[in-house]
Amino acid sequence: MSTSRKHIVLVSSEFPPQPGGIGNHAYHLALHLSQQDYDVKVIADQRSANGKEEHTFDCKQPFEIVRIKRYNMRFFMYLQRIKKTYASLKHAHHVIATGKFSLWNVALLSQLRKVKTLAVIHGTEVNFKPVLLRKSIDLSLKKMDKIVAVSNYTKSLISYLNLNVVVIPNGINASEWQNDNQTNVKLKGNPVLTTVGRVSSRKGQLNVIKQLPELIKQFPEIHYHCIGIPSEAEAFKTVAKQLNVESYVTFHGKLELELLKQKVSATDIFVMMSSESKSGDVEGFGIAILEANALGIPAIGAKGCGIEDAVNDRASGVIIPLDDSEQFIKAIALILKDKNRFQYEARAWAEQHDWSNIITKYTALLD
Repeated sequence: MSTSRKHIVLVSSEFPPQPGGIGNHAYHLALHLSQQDYDVKVIADQRSANGKEEHTFDCKQPFEIVRIKRYNMRFFMYLQRIKKTYASLKHAHHVIATGKFSLWNVALLSQLRKVKTLAVIHGTEVNFKPVLLRKSIDLSLKKMDKIVAVSNYTKSLISYLNLNVVVIPNGINASEWQNDNQTNVKLKGNPVLTTVGRVSSRKGQLNVIKQLPELIKQFPEIHYHCIGIPSEAEAFKTVAKQLNVESYVTFHGKLELELLKQKVSATDIFVMMSSESKSGDVEGFGIAILEANALGIPAIGAKGCGIEDAVNDRASGVIIPLDDSEQFIKAIALILKDKNRFQYEARAWAEQHDWSNIITKYTALLD
């Protein structure tokens, strides 16, 4: 390593090639810091059974990745995380913690190593319901030198701690979200509504399905498309059948990137009506909205979660109350009436969130 470059250790609870929003954010943060004047080392878990996927991925990256081997007994993984993080901090200028265990890990070890700490909080990890778990996260955050929240909503979740929290929104590589394939994919419906994300309570597909009976009265040809890992799809199909709207909903499952982009491009309005799950799982930002925006697709998002920061209200899309069908109908009508302007504003909003812009906010904190 060059002695003139600052050494950054990034400890993450998730990391590609396995899916996850925290991992996606950590990867791009590491990648773009490595393209600046930083040497970056990532410490992350091996999540596949044999580690081959991670090895293939890691070899292609311009920064070092240290994987914590997968054990059936989680306790051994915890010990390895602590051991490898401690060793990596010896020459680090800064350590960045993102994800639940990473907060505990870095907070503990920063007391033993003199290193500057920065925590990135996304949402769920600061919204646990069990009191002891919540208090352990609070204590960890109090030991951090700096804290970044990915949205004002996430920042509000720890407002009672009275800590200095900087909001830096999630970013995208806008150039990656261009539909260069000229294949014309058609999606059923007029208008076409689409949500991309794991089919789950948090992502809000069920909240849209429950409002379809009212939406259909105003838009009889409407169709709702759900793209993503179908975790709770069967349960949601049952609700759709009970409401007699099953013919208005299609579950596509997880798609490869190029086909995903084509189907999102064939959408009229991207929708994310996210809500908090019973366990406290929340949507801290809603990166899929920006990805759709980059393709020129405006969005309708729910109030009361991080999605409020992901939508430029009345420009890149519209923010509405979670369960207000009347406002949902008005939002659809507003976007369809002025679709060209909304498409233009959506692309502009996505460009503002390109990682080339977002990374400057992080480097300002690190410098």
